[in-house]
Amino acid sequence: PSPTGDPHLGSIRTALFNYLFARHSGGAFILRIEDTDQNRLVPGAQQSLMDGLRWLGLQWDEGPEVDGPLGPYVQSERTGLGIYDEHAKRLLDNGWAYECYCPPARLDEVRKAQQAAKQPPMYDRHCRDAAAREAMRAANPRTKPVVRFRVPLDEPETRVLDAIRGDVTVANSTLDDF
Repeated sequence: PSPTGDPHLGSIRTALFNYLFARHSGGAFILRIEDTDQNRLVPGAQQSLMDGLRWLGLQWDEGPEVDGPLGPYVQSERTGLGIYDEHAKRLLDNGWAYECYCPPARLDEVRKAQQAAKQPPMYDRHCRDAAAREAMRAANPRTKPVVRFRVPLDEPETRVLDAIRGDVTVANSTLDDF
């Protein structure tokens, strides 16, 4: 969960499903705090979230205040360890991802235009095109790129087997290059 405010039904639902799945399958319930969006971080929200989980009787096997072999459990503490660099490079090298140099102001403009047009807000895939990506890099030399997953638009849909909903099919055109 992300510590951006008080716990809400969505985060509690996700935690409950994961807790029940871990207990049912003999696995471990691991709590990892997703605090990488430092602009939205709310002081005290992490503690409030952990207190709420405890109040519901959901005790994690690994995580903040418990530790374990898969730590650190606060995402911002993992970024400087180089854990993700190798994986991001592999995604980029295989064409499964791309670097995006769009500055926050451009992303905000795109989102507002989509909302005004009554469209779901999502990245417009601008930097997916190599020429556009290089132009954005040149125009915004101080912008640190983000790595975006490249949704396979040459395939019409993605099918996944969801433990709760069963077989789920989603049109790739509706998925964001997150």
